[in-house]
This record gives sequence, structure tokens and C-alpha cells, in this order.
Amino acid sequence: MKRSKLTLVATLLSVSLIFTSCVGSFGLFNRVSSWNQSVSENKFVNELVFLALHIVPVYEVSYLVDALVINSIEFWSGTNPMANVGDVKKVKGENGNYLVTTLENGYSITKEGETASMNLIYDKDANTWNVVSGDYSTPITRVNDDGTADLFLQDGQTQSVSLDARGMLAARQLTSGAMLAAR
Repeated sequence: MKRSKLTLVATLLSVSLIFTSCVGSFGLFNRVSSWNQSVSENKFVNELVFLALHIVPVYEVSYLVDALVINSIEFWSGTNPMANVGDVKKVKGENGNYLVTTLENGYSITKEGETASMNLIYDKDANTWNVVSGDYSTPITRVNDDGTADLFLQDGQTQSVSLDARGMLAARQLTSGAMLAAR
């Protein structure tokens, strides 16, 4: 009896190490939720569908599949298997609404009501995210294998930050300082 419990605990700990930091976008679960919210204009109908999807366990199964399979694929491959090229999402920004279109290798961002767009493109060979607008392209960040990311600043310098809360705070301070200096 003790041996089987020890084996179970060891197996669970081993499996938990495989899935550490494997937080993905939960695309399947979010699609189910989005569909549920758009079933009807009537919020009571949407609530009934919501409850039915919990009784049938659609939400639970989609969450489990996302957590164990799809997010793991996204983490290890770097691509989201649930992302559909051409999907358009409306995002509310400080200066209005923006339309974000999923591309094969990134995103296209257009301010609602305007035609000019800016693209965020991932260059797999260089492992960089680039801002592309017309013929102009410049890298903005590169994720390194050592748990850091290089930020390419407007003044031509490169700053390395850690991929944790402290590093994200430093990145925000660096980029907000650069934006203030540009004004």
C-alpha cells in the first residue's frame, strides 16, 4: 500500500515538472466561452446554455484538453494550434478600437475606421518579433534560450530583461521612458 502511494506521488511530481510554466492561451476553452456568449441576445438564454454546457461537461473537457494537450503543444512548438489565420478581434485601446487580425506568422493591427496597418511579425530564424509597416521593418524583441529577452530600444541600444515579473516591470519602464523621450 505504501509503495503504490509513493509511486503515485512520484509520478504526479514528475508529470508536474513537465507542465511547469506551460500557460498557453486556452484557445479551445475561450472559443467555447465566446460561442456561449454569442448564442443569443438574451442573457438568460446564454445563462441556460452556460449551465447546460457545465452539466454535459463541455467546459470542463475543453479546459482539460487545453491544459494538458493544446497549451503544451503551444508551449513546446511556439505556435498556437487553435489560432486561425484571418481571425479578427476588436481590442479597445486608449485611443479607440483596434482590429487585430491573426496572420500565419504574427498579427496585423489596424485602428478601426482607418486603412493603414502595422504588423507584428515573428521571424523564426532570428527568433525576433518585428514591427513591419509598409517597407519598414525593425526588430523589437528577441527571446533568448537563457530565460531572458533582448529589447531593441529606439536609441539603437539593446537591453536584456528577465522573463519574470521583475523583468516585465523593467521592460515597461524602459519602453515608457523611450516613448516619453520621443515626444
